[in-house]
Amino acid sequence: MDAQLAHIDQLLDDDELYQIVRQDLEQRYPLTRSTGRPSTPVEVILRMLVVKHMYGLSYEKSEQYVKDSLVLRRFCRVYLEEVPDHSTLNKWALTIKPNTLQALNARVVKLATELRVTSGRKLRTDGTLVETNIHYPTDSSLLADSVRVLSRTMKRAQQVLEGVSDLAKETFRDRTRSARRAARQIGNAARQGSQATKKTYRRLVDTAQASIRQAQIVLEALQVEASAQADKLRDTLQTFIPRARQVVGQTVRRVFEGEKVPPQDKLVSIFEPHTDIIKRGKANRDTEFGHKVWFDEAEGGIITNYRVLDGNPSDQHQWQPSLDHHVRQFGRPPDLASADRGVWSPDNEQYATNLGVKRVILPQRGSKSDDRKRYEKQPWFRRGRHWHAGIEGRISVTKRKYRLDRCLNQGEDGFQCWVGWGVLANNLTLMGRTLAQT
Repeated sequence: MDAQLAHIDQLLDDDELYQIVRQDLEQRYPLTRSTGRPSTPVEVILRMLVVKHMYGLSYEKSEQYVKDSLVLRRFCRVYLEEVPDHSTLNKWALTIKPNTLQALNARVVKLATELRVTSGRKLRTDGTLVETNIHYPTDSSLLADSVRVLSRTMKRAQQVLEGVSDLAKETFRDRTRSARRAARQIGNAARQGSQATKKTYRRLVDTAQASIRQAQIVLEALQVEASAQADKLRDTLQTFIPRARQVVGQTVRRVFEGEKVPPQDKLVSIFEPHTDIIKRGKANRDTEFGHKVWFDEAEGGIITNYRVLDGNPSDQHQWQPSLDHHVRQFGRPPDLASADRGVWSPDNEQYATNLGVKRVILPQRGSKSDDRKRYEKQPWFRRGRHWHAGIEGRISVTKRKYRLDRCLNQGEDGFQCWVGWGVLANNLTLMGRTLAQT
């Protein structure tokens, strides 16, 4: 085991980390603590998940890498025993909640402070965007997705209701091919202008509405069935019918009524409805789909806090929460705190000064007075700006190495867990590298 991994191995021996994770893992089944066969040890689960995210692996690759490496077998405390299957690891990972990962990261930051990897005397903060795993949303593709999911579910429901329901065969009609054909025609005709696609859009909307009516009838028929499969199909229809209706509504408003639908009223994915529409003014990407994530980083490269933001709030609103969390984490304000010019405001500068921050590095936006120009040309301010540039590199590393460019988890909780594991992997790797060099 190399020196860096050996130090990470020692860090993960902290019993408090396991107690934090164990509370979630014990909730998988009601009697997990007292009955049933022995399950996968908490220590093995935590260490295998750390390996997965430190090396940017899938669950299948994580299982394979640990199987094939004596070093990773030792690190994960598997030794010569059977390595947990990737599906088992995935199921255990789903039981770990976002708040648990926040607590894990807080504990890791505390360990970093005790080991003098960081002291919390400096703070730099910035935001980025993490994409959700969706295709580029267009009204036609969302309508086609809605028809496909409803038709697929109704086909499964037909097998459950066969012999116990008098629904006509037409009720279960699969309209997926018609929807796909219309969506493809809209894409081909889009270059001719919106008027050229309205007729096809009308046909696609009618197809979607017909599928919704069918799905509603099937849902009512499933209400009287008590099997586990019927319950699952009923939950699926109850989830996707309202989303399909929302897609139809926003298509009618935009295409036929000429209305500009506000971002908060838009659904950009029927599978990841929590996805936000973000416009950050980037030259190469005007509109992005995902969530804005805010990072707080102390010296030593340790990310002390992360926040998945709702919508696209102004950067100015993130300064005070970052400082408040830093004070709670370290028991005192930083000597130096920095952010980009988008965070600047007189209130933010005054808040940091009142809190006790000695050097506030917030470059002013827009035109500046002569006094302000002289203030920002001071050597300490320039050095602070140069140090702040390092958080851009930190964000780049988390995206390239720890896969925070695009979330592959499903659901809002899955998104927050994906970010949490990436931050945790970053902090553990930096701590191991720093301790190996001392």
